[in-house]
Order: sequence, then structure tokens, then C-alpha cells
Amino acid sequence: MKKQSPPSPMIDDADLNLFRQSIAGAKQIKQDTVRFDKAPSKPKLNELAAQKKQHQSEFYFSDEYIPDIDTNGTVNYVKPGADRYLAKQLRRGDFAPELILDLHGLNKDMAKEELAALIHACKKQHYYCACVVHGIGEHVLKHKVPQYLVQHPDILAMHQAPLEYGGKGAVLILIDLPQANDFRR
Repeated sequence: MKKQSPPSPMIDDADLNLFRQSIAGAKQIKQDTVRFDKAPSKPKLNELAAQKKQHQSEFYFSDEYIPDIDTNGTVNYVKPGADRYLAKQLRRGDFAPELILDLHGLNKDMAKEELAALIHACKKQHYYCACVVHGIGEHVLKHKVPQYLVQHPDILAMHQAPLEYGGKGAVLILIDLPQANDFRR
């Protein structure tokens, strides 16, 4: 048994004349679409990341807020409601930093951006302890870094680093991770 092919759609002369009569008097539309030789530039990924980091640092770290911590002596801070023993553990070197941020050569604004990026990276990678090396120099970052860090809601504790991690020129910080309660030493 052979299959029959469907009839081919042929337009008869009457339908073709009817179509021509219906479009008689139509004018061709002028093309007004604007075509760019080069696509409009979008902000580059690096620029967007820099804007996001700057926004984060401006949101958390204020130069006008001066917390009640001693930045001239041994830096020591524990977030209200956290275990005070954490500061002693940091001082003794019970926690080894999983990330180290060196701020040598940076100004305050650049340091704020890097601190925000460090905290973000720690949370993303689930790192509980980090070291921020601010140096001593003219004492600008030595005083400002702890003041910035206590303003961030994810900083659980902070203490001047033991000598092997930088001593007076560095601080160890603990990041408040939701699952960190299960892994604390």
C-alpha cells in the first residue's frame, strides 16, 4: 500500500488577484532601526566587583565611629554575648589563621575594602580564624583596623596576634559562622 502525499498548497489565480487588490496602495516602510557598529559597553566585571567591595566597606566601616577599645595597648575584643574565653584562646595561639591579609602600603580606604573582602572570603570558604597584618609604621592602620573590625557584625573576637603571626603589627580575628559552633576547638 502506497502512502498518498498531501496535496501541495497552490494558490489559484483568483486568490492571488484578491491578495494583490487588498495590498494595493500600501507603501514600503522605511527601516528606522539604529544599528551600532560597536555594542554599548557594559561595566566590566572587575569594576562591578570593586564597586561592591567599596559599598561593603563603606557600609560596615566608619571613620567617625570610635569604639571603646584600647588600640594603644594590647588589642582585645569579644563581641557582646560571645564567650570571653575566646580572647584568651586567641592570645595563647590556640587558633591558627586560615587566611592572612597583609595591609602594608595601603591607605585607610583601601584597607577598608580589603577587610570587607577578607571577611567575605572567610564566610564564603567557611574559615573561622584569619590574621590581619597592619604593621606598626605611623600607627594609622594599627589604630584604625581594630576600630573597623569591631563595627562588623561577623567579627566574633579579636586579639593582638602572637609573635609568630606578627605580634604588635597584627591581629587575629574570629569570624562568626553559623556552623562554627560545631567545629570550635
